[in-house]
Amino acid sequence: MSANLQPQTLNTWLLDASSELHAAGISTALLDAEIIIAHTIKKGRTYLHAHPDELLDPRTEEIANARLALRLERVPVAYIVGHKEFYGRRFTVTTATLIPRPESEAMIDALKDVLPQNQSLFTEKKRRLIDVGTGSGCIGITAKLEISELDVTLADVSTQALTIASKNADQLHATVHVLKSDLLTDYAFNPDIILANLPYVDETWERSPETNHEPRLALFAPDHGKALIYKLITQAGHRLAPKGLLLIEADPSQHDDIIRFAAKNGLQLVKRVDYILALQRG
Repeated sequence: MSANLQPQTLNTWLLDASSELHAAGISTALLDAEIIIAHTIKKGRTYLHAHPDELLDPRTEEIANARLALRLERVPVAYIVGHKEFYGRRFTVTTATLIPRPESEAMIDALKDVLPQNQSLFTEKKRRLIDVGTGSGCIGITAKLEISELDVTLADVSTQALTIASKNADQLHATVHVLKSDLLTDYAFNPDIILANLPYVDETWERSPETNHEPRLALFAPDHGKALIYKLITQAGHRLAPKGLLLIEADPSQHDDIIRFAAKNGLQLVKRVDYILALQRG
């Protein structure tokens, strides 16, 4: 968006910005424009509709235009504003972490659904849960906040991701442990529950341009996207507590292969919903 000699109103900026985003092929053009300008003026989106004729000062307009330029380059909105909602809570995100996705919220729903059917997990003093490949920490932190009796560890191979996960835990007042680990390798316990949203994208798949800005380490895996999932399942077959649970996210096209591989490692399917598989050790 070119600089204007006269100050723009909020509504004019929104209309111009959403038009540019739409022309660039971005389907969420108006929503993205609203999020960008609301973030820039430090107001909620409802403020925009209540004050359409408010004038933007030149510096604010310059910042908003710079953020719009990033979005036109297909940088995800979450990276531009620095946060993303997950399960009703705001999580800080950076380019060191995968952006939380709505489909991952189903893992929390599945966990809350299968746990009452597995009360034997809660007979010991410690009910250990590890969120493997935690990234921003959104899954493990949410599990702790939704089920407070869990002893939660956030694990990732990326030090930068763990820094963001720790920040999110502090901001949301979640008491969790943070561990640098390659899957379960450096975890000292046999967990009762494993949650994992590991890289499962095959590089040959068609995907949105926005994913080019996300960390490759968090997106792609060999063996048609299943290599790390298989490695974790192999570890879980030995490390999970008896009757322990592994909840894992994967593309539905991968589910049948994963279920068969899990069965060979002593893990049986107990729930399948959307992208989420819940597996239990015998």
